[in-house]
Amino acid sequence: MRAVEHGGDRYLLVKQSGESSLVYDPETGEERYLPNEELTVTGDSPLELAAGAVPEASRRILTAVHSEQALGLLVELDERGPMSVREVLGAYDLCESDLHGLFGELRAAGLVAETDVVGERGYRLTDLARDGLAELR
Repeated sequence: MRAVEHGGDRYLLVKQSGESSLVYDPETGEERYLPNEELTVTGDSPLELAAGAVPEASRRILTAVHSEQALGLLVELDERGPMSVREVLGAYDLCESDLHGLFGELRAAGLVAETDVVGERGYRLTDLARDGLAELR
C-alpha cells in the first residue's frame, strides 16, 4: 500500500487501474474511487496513516507508555488527581531515579505537567492524557 493525497485529504491506495484508483480513508473506513491524475503519492508511511484511525489522545498514550508501571501512574493521577513527588515515592514501589525517568517520558509526550501540590513539586495529567484514558477505558 501507498499513502496518497487528494484535495488535502490523505488516503491509503488499495487498487489502481488505468484511470482511477480505489482509496481507503483510515479515519472513516470509507472506500471510494478517485481519478489517478488527482492523486499525489505522499511518501508518508502507510502504517502511520492507518494509525490515524485511533483517536490522537489514545494514540499518544499507546506510543508513549512502554510499561504497565507508566500506564498505572497515569491511571492513578487520573483517579487521585495531582500528586506531589513525595506522595508518589511514598505510595508506590519506585525509586527516585525510576520515577524521575517515568515523569520525564510522560512530560515529553505531553501526558503530564508539573504542578504545585500543597507547596511541593508534583505532577498532574494533561487534558490530552485524560481524554486518552477515557477513550481507552
